[in-house]
Amino acid sequence: MSWLPTLAVAGLLTFLIRLSFIALLGRVETPPLLARALRLVPPAVLSAIILPELLLRRGAVDLSLGNVRLLAGLLATGVAIWTRNVLATIGAGMAALWLLQYLVAR
Repeated sequence: MSWLPTLAVAGLLTFLIRLSFIALLGRVETPPLLARALRLVPPAVLSAIILPELLLRRGAVDLSLGNVRLLAGLLATGVAIWTRNVLATIGAGMAALWLLQYLVAR
């Protein structure tokens, strides 16, 4: 069996699920409190994804200077505060991570 029909159905279902929320919320007046809360969802989700990657090594919290992911994350945080630019933050974080991994591996 080819994987292409499965991929097409999964893509269509994902699109319809997302479209349903857009279509429903576009017709309903969102209360200001809910609108403010919804703006905080993306940072919360990103934090939940990124923080464990920065802090956990082999199932334990690693706050040492040997944790290159944490150092790169701190540098990216500084760039984010300084520039308020998402692309600059991602670029600086990735460059720092690659450089630190290269230097530590040597």
